[in-house]
Amino acid sequence: MSLLKDILYKVSLVTVAGSTELEINSIEFDSRAVKPGSLFVATKGTQADGHQYIDTAITKGAIAIVCEVMPAVLNSKVTYVKVSNSNHALGILASNFYNNPSQELKLVGVTGTNGKTTTVTLLHALFRSLGYNTGMLSTVENKINEEIIPSTHTTPDAVKLNELLRKMVDSGCSHCFMEVSSHSVVQHRIAGLNFSGAIFSNITHDHLDYHGTFEEYIKAKKGFFDMLPSSAFALVNVDDKRGNVMLQNTKAHKYTFALKSMADFKAKIKANTFHGLELEIDNKDVWFKLIGSFNAYNLLSVYATAVLLEEEKEEVLRQLSNLSSARGRFDQILSETKITAIIDYAHTPDALKNVLDTINDLRQGNEKLITVVGCGGNRDATKRPVMADIACKNSDKVILTSDNPRNEAPEMIIQDMQKGISISDMKKVLTIIDRKEAIRTACALANPKDILLIAGKGHETYQEIKGVKHPFDDKQIVKEIFQILQK
Repeated sequence: MSLLKDILYKVSLVTVAGSTELEINSIEFDSRAVKPGSLFVATKGTQADGHQYIDTAITKGAIAIVCEVMPAVLNSKVTYVKVSNSNHALGILASNFYNNPSQELKLVGVTGTNGKTTTVTLLHALFRSLGYNTGMLSTVENKINEEIIPSTHTTPDAVKLNELLRKMVDSGCSHCFMEVSSHSVVQHRIAGLNFSGAIFSNITHDHLDYHGTFEEYIKAKKGFFDMLPSSAFALVNVDDKRGNVMLQNTKAHKYTFALKSMADFKAKIKANTFHGLELEIDNKDVWFKLIGSFNAYNLLSVYATAVLLEEEKEEVLRQLSNLSSARGRFDQILSETKITAIIDYAHTPDALKNVLDTINDLRQGNEKLITVVGCGGNRDATKRPVMADIACKNSDKVILTSDNPRNEAPEMIIQDMQKGISISDMKKVLTIIDRKEAIRTACALANPKDILLIAGKGHETYQEIKGVKHPFDDKQIVKEIFQILQK
């Protein structure tokens, strides 16, 4: 419970009608969640405008309203606060309501198209192994030390985010590592947070369904670095040509990492196998359990972050060498007949190319590579033909199937993918709409030592069809099919 005047601290106010000496029990931006004593923030979202629900919120007990447009008729028992941007105000309000938990943590955000989940998962595990109480906010799951809290978004809404950060502080956490999505930057979900550091992994075409253009997507990522305070560090991958763009205008201390370019933190791949990576970092050769050159970047960024957070270099490398990747990232299953299945979340062109390149680099001889891949519905359609082309160019056999079709017809999504397939590659492509049947067919087509890539869903344990989430776990299905085929 907080006084309205206190949680309005640092909010850019336009006008206030009514008393600010009110005790606020909760902050809500969904009128359905309003309770007596709530502050209702009328935000403009992609699906609805909260201003339409101000009267509903008051009826349910809201005693204060934050809005961008004042209602025509004001209720004399309610305080109205007009702001220029309700979404931005919500972040600051939520932070103040929970007593600014980000100021009591070393909060590090990770942004980029690929690698966010693996990076925060490794950072969380690393700092736990270094003896810290640590929080994590990721696409896969949220964690307070070892307590798992289910995740619904890459970056939670501003209220949930600050509530989780407060729980972390109250549980004794000194650090939190979180994914920062481009959506969360544009929607101001991270407004009001105090970051100790930010990491940029890479950027490729994604989320154009939301941002409209690639330039707007880059601008969203850069917006995170633009908001950093001078006390923070900004760590970017300069092998990605947009890495230096992120550093423009930031007040934070600037650092770089790379495998190929001049950088503050450098690594060299000495060995890359199905069993792990050997990297040279700071003139030391270290063996890691993670696989693929893309993970070399993730490991290097984690090492650099720990050093920037003043951890001892040799101990960081020692602990990091013991860690495994995030669930659903290059997960391997070996059948009794020596068929290797790899489950990976790759759902962007760049991520799919990275995984396929890694597999092809590791192939020993005449193994076939069979790729099962689909694309999500109600998402950026421009990447569908590109992903199909990448799968065909880098695989011996490709099965196009459903991913999470959501509210689109899977047949139409697959038709979009087929537009990217050349005539010469058509002979290596099968289309099987049912994802389980597609995986079963891939397993049946494989011979001993062949490699299956099941791409797109990774850690997800559901398939979303027409707005309903049905249980579906790629890894579990592969295991079941292997057992049946082995009998």
